[in-house]
Amino acid sequence: MGPEDVRRLILALQDVDEQKHMSHPDFRVRGRIIATLGRPDARWAIVKLTPKQQDMLISSRPDAYRPASGAWGRRGSTLLLLEAVQEEEAAQAIRMAWATAQR
Repeated sequence: MGPEDVRRLILALQDVDEQKHMSHPDFRVRGRIIATLGRPDARWAIVKLTPKQQDMLISSRPDAYRPASGAWGRRGSTLLLLEAVQEEEAAQAIRMAWATAQR
């Protein structure tokens, strides 16, 4: 997958707006960030999950997911290696982030 594939999946969800955060595209639902592209570099995206969701993804695919660094990662922000995931896997992670922001 590439960044444009991820962008398409995210923007297909209801009420998602694309903005910029620290020079990187981010995606928000009602002002809450659910995903960021290009962090820490162009090979990655970040999805904002719960710690439980993060653990589930990392345990199922440690080659494709890992916690973001520091407190963000401990709170569920999860790095997604674009070249390692299939579209449906990425879509699932993105939908989880979107649903979490709805709460």
